[in-house]
Amino acid sequence: MNPEHIKTLIADGLPCETLNVEGDGEHFEALLVSAQFAGKSRVKRQQMVNALLRTWFDSGELHALSMKTLTPEEWSTHHG
Repeated sequence: MNPEHIKTLIADGLPCETLNVEGDGEHFEALLVSAQFAGKSRVKRQQMVNALLRTWFDSGELHALSMKTLTPEEWSTHHG
């Protein structure tokens, strides 16, 4: 599993304005900015992303993914 593969899997299932994935082959970090997160809790947002990757988590191909999930408005506030 590599960052680009994870990025593609997420992008195929969730429209994102910004999507960055970095990692070393075992542990990954993702930044996702999506209007789909509006009105959802942080836990619900992460559940949405985890659902897209469930097959790879279950198979053991993907071990750890930490993520920041923001709406475009939250992203704009943080990064003006």
